[in-house]
Amino acid sequence: MANPRAARVADQIKQIVARMIDGKLKDPRLGMVTITDVRVSGDLQHATVFYTVYGSDADRRKSASALESAKGMIRSTVGGQLGLRLTPSVEFVLDALPETARSIEDALVAAKFHDEQVRKLAAGATPVAGEDPYRKPKELNDDGEHLLESDFSDDDEL
Repeated sequence: MANPRAARVADQIKQIVARMIDGKLKDPRLGMVTITDVRVSGDLQHATVFYTVYGSDADRRKSASALESAKGMIRSTVGGQLGLRLTPSVEFVLDALPETARSIEDALVAAKFHDEQVRKLAAGATPVAGEDPYRKPKELNDDGEHLLESDFSDDDEL
């Protein structure tokens, strides 16, 4: 939403819808709904309202149907308070952010557990190549340069 006007309109719609849910909507199906974000198209003709619902899947379904049935009243209130020439259409979308955050937290816990297992295995391990696996110079050649073990063939002697 690069358009600053669209950003302001989205913020206003978010506030209007949140106040309506908190005070005006008296639908018993409506649970603990939180408006998380509003995105408005560049031409200000369409508003997508993202929301979360605290509770079970049944609570989410009930709240979705309550918001869907109140969509007309919400749109007319938004249009009246915004003062735009054309009132944007309103669409409600359940925000997947809480589920995504929960799956990321689960992945972090699994990674921490796996790291702890690797740390325990590494505590008593010894290196396969010995204590110092790096090549060291063995002697100097005629020019005073160090020769490495790989510079010798199997039949050469040091």
